[in-house]
Amino acid sequence: MQFKEVIGQNPIKKQLVNLFQQNRLSHALLFLGKEGTGGMAMARAFAQYLVCEKVNGREPSAQQPGSLFDELPDNSATAASLPLTDSCGICPACMKAKALVHPDIHFIYPVISKKPGDKPVSNDYAKEWRIFQEKQPYGNLYDWIQFIGETYKVSGVENKQGNINAQECNEIIRKLSLKSFESIYKIMLLWMPELLSKEGNRLLKIIEEPPPDTLFILVAENDTLLLPTLLSRLQLVKLPPLTMQDIAATLELRNGVPLKKAEQIALLSEGNYHEALELLLHNDDDWELLLRNWLNCIVKTALPTQVKWIEDISKIGREKQKQFLLYFIQVLEHAIRLRISGALENPQSAEIQATQVDFAGKLNKICDHSQQEAIIRELDQAYYQIERNANAKILFHALTIRLYHIISNNSVILMQ
Repeated sequence: MQFKEVIGQNPIKKQLVNLFQQNRLSHALLFLGKEGTGGMAMARAFAQYLVCEKVNGREPSAQQPGSLFDELPDNSATAASLPLTDSCGICPACMKAKALVHPDIHFIYPVISKKPGDKPVSNDYAKEWRIFQEKQPYGNLYDWIQFIGETYKVSGVENKQGNINAQECNEIIRKLSLKSFESIYKIMLLWMPELLSKEGNRLLKIIEEPPPDTLFILVAENDTLLLPTLLSRLQLVKLPPLTMQDIAATLELRNGVPLKKAEQIALLSEGNYHEALELLLHNDDDWELLLRNWLNCIVKTALPTQVKWIEDISKIGREKQKQFLLYFIQVLEHAIRLRISGALENPQSAEIQATQVDFAGKLNKICDHSQQEAIIRELDQAYYQIERNANAKILFHALTIRLYHIISNNSVILMQ
């Protein structure tokens, strides 16, 4: 993968290239960004950049450049003086890195047992990892575990989250004790180090004092779950959420989504390209109509209608339920902005803007600012519970009751 294939994040790309060319690169990096910001894609692109033969000035007969981390001689022809800001994509090293088969780029990722008693390591799933990354370079941990489960027909996979065990840590140490095969550098790319738990203490010494020309790249989403002793040894590279413009443009160019629809999806995704793709899968769902029906049966206290609505939404699947809750949260946030400033941020086309203003205005009639914040908290909690396999029928029944009590003192029928 090249930098140009990574969505947005241009300041981060420039920062990484400058760190390498100016010889200021630490031997252990932490790429920290929320789901869908492209942490793994960026790590893959940077690893390919480091092993690219043209970036390193390596022709078949050329002498190898100096160490990645040592001081550079004043007269050395190294990557620090090269103008390349991306890997070439065509040299043998780039071709291998793109296919995830470069012998000096090692991938570590959470795995699950195929059967009780197994203690698998990443190498056991190398083929599946390559297929998964080819299909879903912005896939999340849930996607990966489900992919393993479907491939090997693992029972109860929906309740597994994967882990990085002690055997994996020993395997990391073993791999780094070997000399590099083709590249000057050995790169250990570790995805989701949050799942290391106490096993990560085995890696502290080798991360602090690695073999020469060894680079650790850890890709994490939540630094609060990392071991403090591990965090203190890493150079932080923070990836911000993607811009709405980057997501919309990517959806239009790569997926052929009409611009208007791409802008709608980008707005709802909140800088998360993975979420944008999930929304795209269900772009025919009319969340606004579903929400209007729900709110009307709540404020009218139409119990038979409520029961039917709960039955219907409990059957649509967990991912769609999550997206519906996210849509409701977005609408409430629009209503709060409209109440405070009289306009929405990031205006879209006139048609979309008018629809959002109309719906947000009607929500402002149903409940005041404090009630809207209370509803958002309830929706956030429901989203959290759905991610953890809560019973959808019970959850939405309880949520319907709670929303009724929140808005009952200021209820207005939404559909007039």
